Amino acid sequence: MPLRLSKIAMLLGLALFAFLVTLNNIVDYGSNFAFVQHVLSMDTTFEGNALMGRAITTEWMWHAGYWLIIAGEGLTALLLGIGAIRLLMALRAPARDFHAAKSWAVLGATTGFLVWFVGFMAIGAEWFLMWQSDIWNGQQPAFRFYITILAVIIFVMQPDEDAI
Repeated sequence: MPLRLSKIAMLLGLALFAFLVTLNNIVDYGSNFAFVQHVLSMDTTFEGNALMGRAITTEWMWHAGYWLIIAGEGLTALLLGIGAIRLLMALRAPARDFHAAKSWAVLGATTGFLVWFVGFMAIGAEWFLMWQSDIWNGQQPAFRFYITILAVIIFVMQPDEDAI
């Protein structure tokens, strides 16, 4: 039972984190919008960069990209929260049923991975060369986020024994 409760608590922690990130991005829209604007416009990458043709300098596209990120973060929070609730509802169920209830958590972790690894590391850091910026480089936080998500979902997906 303590392992099951730990899995639920960790999912709730991830859901809370993703919710707070979403909330902060909405409430303090301008601060993080500036991050998206600079990354997409590639205006702080190395001078003479041969890949500047990738830059997006249209304001509505910056907003669209930012809202896509916010939606992904919010969806992550929602799915992880549902996953934790589903596991809580199956807390005393047989191991097979508890394991089956993990599907929402997997969806939430996958969504979070897509946001912070694919969105920030693959697209932001590599496509838009965010890694070249001393100021607008979100690789470190993104790494912490998706590694934590991966560690938790690996733990959550470990087989469970029947509750006593």
